[in-house]
Amino acid sequence: MSSNDHEPTAKRSPKHFVAPLDETPLAVIDALRVDEKPSNLWTDAWQYMRRQPMFWISSVLIVLIVLVGLFPGLFAHTPPNDQCYLSNSNGGPEAGHILGFTKQGCDVYSRIIFGTGTSLSVGLIVTLITAVLGIVFGAFAGFYGGWVDSVLSRIGDIFFSIPYILAAVVVMSVLAKYRSVWTISLAIGLFAWPSVARVLRAEVLRVKNSDYVQASIALGVSRFKILLRHVLPNSIAPVIVVITISLAAAIVAEATLSFLGVGLGSQIMSWGNDISQAQQDIRTAPQVLVYPSIALSLTVLSFIMLGEVLRDALDPKARVLR
Repeated sequence: MSSNDHEPTAKRSPKHFVAPLDETPLAVIDALRVDEKPSNLWTDAWQYMRRQPMFWISSVLIVLIVLVGLFPGLFAHTPPNDQCYLSNSNGGPEAGHILGFTKQGCDVYSRIIFGTGTSLSVGLIVTLITAVLGIVFGAFAGFYGGWVDSVLSRIGDIFFSIPYILAAVVVMSVLAKYRSVWTISLAIGLFAWPSVARVLRAEVLRVKNSDYVQASIALGVSRFKILLRHVLPNSIAPVIVVITISLAAAIVAEATLSFLGVGLGSQIMSWGNDISQAQQDIRTAPQVLVYPSIALSLTVLSFIMLGEVLRDALDPKARVLR
């Protein structure tokens, strides 16, 4: 029996192996890469979106739609309500009129081009109204809590329980003499904001318990400044996604109200008005109904596609689960 067998077990220590210094370049491992830009949510989101074909397709379509809405004269040289002859009623395509004519003999292509601005205007105004009301109600309710949260949340629940399409129908019926882009936008936007407020409130409740928020409170920074500088910028990402999709919903709502006859007046160029007037001639002249419907569908689809890409880019967890 060797002498090592008589040594106490407690005195034995495991052998440690250390790799040679030349095999572990510590200087390279510990080196600070100052040439790389710091990563954040928005940088990572852009890096993700730029690799997605859906982002570029939707962006190109949206840019094209915006240009058509802002400068319709560059895309259509025939005024929509001029040169309307009953002899061309529901006529097919011909030279200079590639999509045919309406029942009143007006150029279908020109009406679609000039109607783009109306739909975009309604969508943008409604989005602005819902964003302002939703952000104000959601941010204050989630950050301050207590009776402020109770009051604002109950107000939001009241508006949320009313379908905004039904409310807009009632409002537009009462204000039938004052139908305009602003009237229909207010009728939709004043009842469509609670969804934005709910999303932001939930995000603010999560962010306001973060360490940097608690540190700002400990340093004596006013709560309103903390809300504006720290909480709101770090809670706005989901709201951007909701607002993008809400813009598409607002365009659909305007077309729906105009189709039902309680939206914009017949004197205002609108895809919904054209679809409503063309439904009676769907069998004899389907192109009068199909082309405005395609324009509406492409516009709505573009914003929905962009919203889907934004959702995946700003929410890495949802991106992994898909």
